[in-house]
Amino acid sequence: MKAACWYGKHDVRVLDVPDPKILNPHDAIVKITTTAICGSDLHLYDGYIPTMEAGDILGHEFMGEVVETGSAVTKLKVGDRVVVPFTICCGKCFFCRRGLWSACDNTNPNAETAAALYGFSGAGLFGYSHMMGGYAGGQAEYVRVPFADVGPIRIPDGLSDEQVLFLSDIFPTGYMAAENCNIQPGDTVAVWGCGPVGQFAIKSAYLLGAERVIAIDDVPGRLEMAQREGKADVLNFDDEDIFDKISAMTGGLGPDACIDAVGLEAHGHTIDALYDQLKTAVYLATDRLHALRQAIRVCRKGGTVSVPGVYGGFLDKFPFGTAFAKGLTFKMGQTHVRDYLEPLLKLIGEGKIDPSFVITHRVGLSDAASAYQTFKDEKSDCIKVVMKPQWV
Repeated sequence: MKAACWYGKHDVRVLDVPDPKILNPHDAIVKITTTAICGSDLHLYDGYIPTMEAGDILGHEFMGEVVETGSAVTKLKVGDRVVVPFTICCGKCFFCRRGLWSACDNTNPNAETAAALYGFSGAGLFGYSHMMGGYAGGQAEYVRVPFADVGPIRIPDGLSDEQVLFLSDIFPTGYMAAENCNIQPGDTVAVWGCGPVGQFAIKSAYLLGAERVIAIDDVPGRLEMAQREGKADVLNFDDEDIFDKISAMTGGLGPDACIDAVGLEAHGHTIDALYDQLKTAVYLATDRLHALRQAIRVCRKGGTVSVPGVYGGFLDKFPFGTAFAKGLTFKMGQTHVRDYLEPLLKLIGEGKIDPSFVITHRVGLSDAASAYQTFKDEKSDCIKVVMKPQWV
């Protein structure tokens, strides 16, 4: 089959690789009909996530048709159309039974590698390093799906791939980020980063009852989408002092909640942002946390900082004293996708949201290498890329 494979920093190749096979009775094989490049895939593309190996198949946002099932699979059958969550969950461990799906104890065969860095291991992830299990991803023609009775959700007729594809990651991620804010009627929520997750966080904040959303970015196309589609008030951090402007917009209080949808590759032109860039450039730091520092500084006393943006290691100059003095609540982590599949599919089916609004580019799988470069370099025009294998 054809697959998009990682070969190093800024080196993605579409190659012929062996077809996946059933390895466990609980597996299914899914023929991919639509897949996507996620913002967190750029952390792999830029070389920030360790334990990638040459030839690893990328991709954790995908859907398709079941073409084979293991002997223990009872809930899926050949021909079912499914969306697959990016987290791989067993459904039976301590964490899965409590709905903490991304903390699953049984799906990372390389748990000791993750534990060496983080002190524990979370769930295995599709296409996201050997530290996270070494599972082949879905930017391919076929993919093996472990624990197939637990993760995938069947999609009813009448909904297009593009309407439901993002149930695999970015829609639940944005929704959980907003849900973590404990939004009350009348609240103001500020969102840093207007990429796809930020766009869904904006939409979700309103769905959950926010009165006002302020969106912060420096990419004109993203800000325009946040204003047009999300009805957010937008700020370009290149043009305005974010602290002073948001303080004025909120009567001096600050937002009730702040969402960092940027993560470890934040940038800017302030002293701390330049410091982050220098430290990471010479490998003296792992992450650039400029956006997170801003969110902590701006958030009102007693407010919530929600972090869906991916962080990979150790954060330098983290303003914990400010967070402590303000009594902030932090909520973060990989998305517990399984909890959100049915309710968010229902919202889509009822016409309350059409997630396809974020798509700006549609390409074939054979164009994956150039699509990665476009997604990285043309942020104003390229907000979300979806790909289809050539035989679709």
